[in-house]
Amino acid sequence: MDTHKVGSDTTVLADSLDIPGIGHIPVNAYVLTASEPVVVDTGLSLADRDFVATLGSVMDPADVRWIWLTHPDRDHTGGIFELLDAAPEARVVTTFLGAGIMTTERPLPMDRVYFLNPGQSLDVGDRMLRAFKPPLFDNPATVGFYDDRTRICFSSDCFGGPMPTAELAESGHANDLKPEDLRAAQLLWATVDSPWVHIVDPAKYRATIQPLLAMNPEIVLSTHLPPAVRMTSLMIDTITMAPDADPFVGPDQAALEQMLATFEPGGAPA
Repeated sequence: MDTHKVGSDTTVLADSLDIPGIGHIPVNAYVLTASEPVVVDTGLSLADRDFVATLGSVMDPADVRWIWLTHPDRDHTGGIFELLDAAPEARVVTTFLGAGIMTTERPLPMDRVYFLNPGQSLDVGDRMLRAFKPPLFDNPATVGFYDDRTRICFSSDCFGGPMPTAELAESGHANDLKPEDLRAAQLLWATVDSPWVHIVDPAKYRATIQPLLAMNPEIVLSTHLPPAVRMTSLMIDTITMAPDADPFVGPDQAALEQMLATFEPGGAPA
């Protein structure tokens, strides 16, 4: 994992996954050092990732007051229970549905949950975090937010895109890619992560993008994209095109067998 600052008081806790045939998917969590510090998501649910140790390189986990769970998928919840132990005063910001989904594996302690719906705001001492539903999502419990002090939008899965290398996924910026390459990556991710975009009314879908236009954030921080600084208009143009993009079709069994045949049992190429 890599850590780096974006703006004056936000830190990226960056990780990634290599997805064959797609690319290196960034998997970011964030630390917002507000008066009441906020951790946004808690990383991958993999045994070799120690989210709390990585967070400890940025701040004392005991000082965390809020854990904003943008949605309860496994790539967002990896360190949540360890962090709740390490941060005894922290509460988990989620929705009724988000907390309910968590009960299918391990329930959150309900006395430490704070329900917040899109359209509502959270006061973290020196700023308001304004909750909204991102236009693209893969989980119905998804809630992002806009930090009105820093003009940063935390968009959860929306605006994601696979990167060509792990280094770029974890240490780069979205504008390291050529605009046409970034657009292709984001449209690919939109069709992979939000395949419903092809079957909804395009006009109704595009109406959900209007709140982002009204925010006009200077920086967009997605779970699955390197930080995007002063690129909002370009990226909004891209996701506006998502209903018209080619649907994603993954490999079938024949393709899987062909891939497996190229590897020896030890995992090395034949």
